[in-house]
Amino acid sequence: MTTAVAAPFRFFSLQVVRTRRLGPSLVRVSFAGEDLRDFFSDGYDQSLSLFLPHPGQSEPRIPHQLGDGWWQAWRELPDDVRAVMRSYTLRSLRRDGLGRTTGIDIDFVLHTPAGPASRWAARAAAGDRVVLLGPAIADNRAIRFRAPEDTDLVLLWGDETALPAISSILESLPAGLRVRAWLEVHDAGTIQDLPTPADADITWLVHDGHGEDGAEGSPLALGHLRDAPLPPAERPYVWIAGESGCVKQLRRHFVGERGIDRRRVTFVGYWRQGLTEEQLREQE
Repeated sequence: MTTAVAAPFRFFSLQVVRTRRLGPSLVRVSFAGEDLRDFFSDGYDQSLSLFLPHPGQSEPRIPHQLGDGWWQAWRELPDDVRAVMRSYTLRSLRRDGLGRTTGIDIDFVLHTPAGPASRWAARAAAGDRVVLLGPAIADNRAIRFRAPEDTDLVLLWGDETALPAISSILESLPAGLRVRAWLEVHDAGTIQDLPTPADADITWLVHDGHGEDGAEGSPLALGHLRDAPLPPAERPYVWIAGESGCVKQLRRHFVGERGIDRRRVTFVGYWRQGLTEEQLREQE
């Protein structure tokens, strides 16, 4: 049994049960494990920390038995021993008849050149073991999408790393709510149907491999957004997530150029161009 950290988050020991390719650069990995009965989340963009083993290890090395002291002890492990930690968004979860979580899905973006998490996901197979740091309380601070009840228009933007969250958000929105969404991907094969009961207009933007994608804001997204007419709305809500430079530029567009109340704009930098997650965490 794994050890709880600080509520509302704890560690969960999981195993891969299956994998499925969603496109040239996306793979869905499904996990299960007895610990999941204590996993709870009502969020549509639930953030998680996933710990992966190095090649040759049967399971990730993380001193979770130390409780609150795990972080410092983990950082002090040798680089080739310390579990690889990466942040992901929950794509979906499954529950039994009693409401207990029985399985979860996480979508991985496959990069070239591949980093340690991308390499792991490309080779993942049933039985592979991981450790997850996730929520033990359904409503927790790692949920960012919180549209006010009076929202009459939802605006979404994300790159491939935000696709799982946007897919989940779209599935959750009520029928008739107007939604405009822009999704940036690097391969047309990543485009997929995103079911939603909402009145959603979804635009896929495919990079052609030219330009400075992700560097201090995306010209591809900004160009489309500046030219895009939006439905009239009194109380819009904006959610944007992906590369940090793009997110900052797009937030300035929605607040400065569109005049949307900054308190109704949620923006999340999932990654930063030119930096590994370890380097990004060092700057936090």
